[in-house]
Amino acid sequence: MNIENQINISSKLNMRKLIVIEFIILLCGTIFAWGNFIFELISYINNKPCKTGCSANFNQFFEVEQTQTLTNPFLTSCFYGAIFFTIALFIIILILKKYKKSSNI
Repeated sequence: MNIENQINISSKLNMRKLIVIEFIILLCGTIFAWGNFIFELISYINNKPCKTGCSANFNQFFEVEQTQTLTNPFLTSCFYGAIFFTIALFIIILILKKYKKSSNI
């Protein structure tokens, strides 16, 4: 085996590791994003304001009069973030599948 083949194999292994690491990060981000959204959705369904997450009233950290408003969880940034994380996760799954098919390792 010559040096070019060794470099090519090493490059393929490094790319595979990078894709797997990216998959793990996106998987964790997707789970976290949907977890926040579900927490907000449950609060919304129970007719309670969500005190944490995307629809939280950040005036609670300051001495400002609080208003107890309900925020539709489908209109929060957590919902849109969860969608984008899910799309990115599906894309990396497709890349990983395609990479496995084309790789001989």
